[in-house]
Amino acid sequence: MLNLFKKASEIIGKYLINALKGFAMGAANVVPGVSGGTIALITGIFGKLIGCLNDLMTPSKWKSIDWGFLISLAAGLIISIFSLAKLITVCLDRYPVLTWAFFFGLILVSAGLMLKDIKGWKIRDVIITIIGIAIGVVVCTLSPSETTDARWFIFLCGVLAICSMILPGISGSFILVILGKYDYIMAAITELDIPVLIVFAIGCGVGILAFAKILHWLLGKYERSTMLVLIGFVIGSLVKVWPWQGLAPGADLHIPGAIICCVAGIALLLVIEFLSKRSR
Repeated sequence: MLNLFKKASEIIGKYLINALKGFAMGAANVVPGVSGGTIALITGIFGKLIGCLNDLMTPSKWKSIDWGFLISLAAGLIISIFSLAKLITVCLDRYPVLTWAFFFGLILVSAGLMLKDIKGWKIRDVIITIIGIAIGVVVCTLSPSETTDARWFIFLCGVLAICSMILPGISGSFILVILGKYDYIMAAITELDIPVLIVFAIGCGVGILAFAKILHWLLGKYERSTMLVLIGFVIGSLVKVWPWQGLAPGADLHIPGAIICCVAGIALLLVIEFLSKRSR
């Protein structure tokens, strides 16, 4: 009886730890600039997570999948997203400049850290990065601040966001910012807008099933070029999160507070990167 109790405690403890890791990933996924993939790296589950996602697309491998790991991780992630979305929605509504300044610092240092990891630069690498920057600027400049709320677009947002959420250094929430749907999805989570959430969740599911394997192959075959384009894209996309974008003339710029929030964002991501390196 004692052994049975001990074994049950170990299983519950293991799943609880997985749920806490999922909670940390969820917290990262609701903040533009912090990648859930990076948190997965820090907590030592990135390889296992990618392996499980790849196995999900092969029915013959379903029996070998650690379903307890996936379910407990997903539970923690979902709880985190729903509990933190309200806080971020309130911050964006009441303190938009300060909140976007915090996000700007996160994204800026995220791009810098990814650049630092690229060794042995060549002319070709510089050109690829510049192309990525140009794509980011063009996409963010041409993309309207208000995008359609049509279900097909929400579905597309889910597809694109989930792919970036599993990549270290690339934030799924940032993709939603670029697509003009970050505030919308956060509000849908806060207000429990079930129809929108179902369409978004279906898009996420399709994105994982359709693109996780493609991304895995792309990073395996052309990792350097892929990462350079992504880094360039993130740098170019900073125009989308400029804290003072769209402010009315004469509005309070909150410059001292914005600087403090930006530095706080930078410091937070540097701490995350330090923990990630220790984990690796």
